[in-house]
Amino acid sequence: MGPAYRLSYEEPFQPIRAQGTKIIDVYGHEYLDAYNNVASVGHNHPHVVDAVCRQLRLMNTNTRYLQRDIVDYAENLVSTHDSALDNVMFTCTGSEANDLAVRIARTVTGGTGVIVSEYAYHGCTRDVASWSPSSGKGTVLGSDVRLVPPPDTFRADRAEAETKFLSSLQAQIDDLNRRGVQLAAFVVDSMFSSDGIHPDPGVLKAAIELVHRAGGLLISDEVQSGFGRTGEAMWGYQRSNIVADLVTMGKPMGNGMPIGGVVAKSSLLEKFSRETAYFNTFGGENAPVAAAQAVLEVIRDENLIANAQDKGGQLVAGIREILTRNNFAADVRGAGLYIGVEFVSDFDAAIPDTETTLAFVNGLRQHRVLTSTAGTYGNVIKIRPPLVLSQSDTDRLLTEFDNVARELRQSARPATGTTTDSPSAHDPSGVGLGDGAGREELRRLIVEELRGLIGQNHG
Repeated sequence: MGPAYRLSYEEPFQPIRAQGTKIIDVYGHEYLDAYNNVASVGHNHPHVVDAVCRQLRLMNTNTRYLQRDIVDYAENLVSTHDSALDNVMFTCTGSEANDLAVRIARTVTGGTGVIVSEYAYHGCTRDVASWSPSSGKGTVLGSDVRLVPPPDTFRADRAEAETKFLSSLQAQIDDLNRRGVQLAAFVVDSMFSSDGIHPDPGVLKAAIELVHRAGGLLISDEVQSGFGRTGEAMWGYQRSNIVADLVTMGKPMGNGMPIGGVVAKSSLLEKFSRETAYFNTFGGENAPVAAAQAVLEVIRDENLIANAQDKGGQLVAGIREILTRNNFAADVRGAGLYIGVEFVSDFDAAIPDTETTLAFVNGLRQHRVLTSTAGTYGNVIKIRPPLVLSQSDTDRLLTEFDNVARELRQSARPATGTTTDSPSAHDPSGVGLGDGAGREELRRLIVEELRGLIGQNHG
């Protein structure tokens, strides 16, 4: 396997089977999965598995043939969106969906400019990677791509954060115009997931007005915030009380089966289709469509949107209490079952504390709870479990979070007779780091190495 792959955790995790919110490793240990939104309704949900197996016994072709199951699913899917979004085109992945959505936007508007948030991740095709700044330094951003900061309500109050965000968006639109570039699309994940999870729902209402005034379209990337994850609506853009022009979906759509899609206003697709034929051999296959239909049914029948709001609220309140009690400087924020825990050096300076974040993530892994990181500096714990998280799962996550917090707080206190060079849980190397500049440089190198090991912001 090529060396561009990354493994999570200091001690790599080796799963062998999974069910619901649990993953079993090769040693027979059970882990609580608080990270994998791909299995949106739980690993190996029996309703999804049965639907796929049943369909594979019948047929698995593509959208070149008229087939009722694909049309039925298309109707069911668009019915969960605003009535103006009345057409869907299927893809295999979220990357392909975002690629297609921007192709549509460029065709319809005649522009090429794309605006995304500063540390966004929207996919891995060549074009989409060119406007996915979190893909890494080796990925070259396009000359017609512009970045805006997320609405960071931790470092500013809501009004100030929204003003800064909107001012930056307008400034980037103006910069494109000065260079003779027409805006095609503002592509946004309404939770600003890769930027560190900033769930303010109000900022997009004014943003879409700026985008439309500039002749562009708003593309809502729902790969992470869609399918009821926020606990407030089926789709992230609906939390903001807006109607996106195009909506993209990916991994959670089929609970891990290869299916994605673009839901759009039919008027946009009519213009695109007059000039372009689109076909995707595996986009809209019968078996992935069966999985996707089953996902919609499980979300409805098991009342998972309400479950996300209930369990997510408990997690936010519980984690805040744990961190306050153990004197950690952190901001806990989220919507439904999408929660970010940002660690900083102190509340006044709000300097990112990547070291403590990694210590928590690896500590939770040792306590058999799987999480990961997000944000430009990898200092935000990303908690994003399957939507079927139960009450016992919620209690377990909070218990283990409390255990890790107490262990890290205890290990941070030097024992009698020790020096400042003594190892601690905050020294990931397990060795003393020395004093002064040398200590800080070694600490920086260790943190960078751990960030590479944990492979944050991928998947």
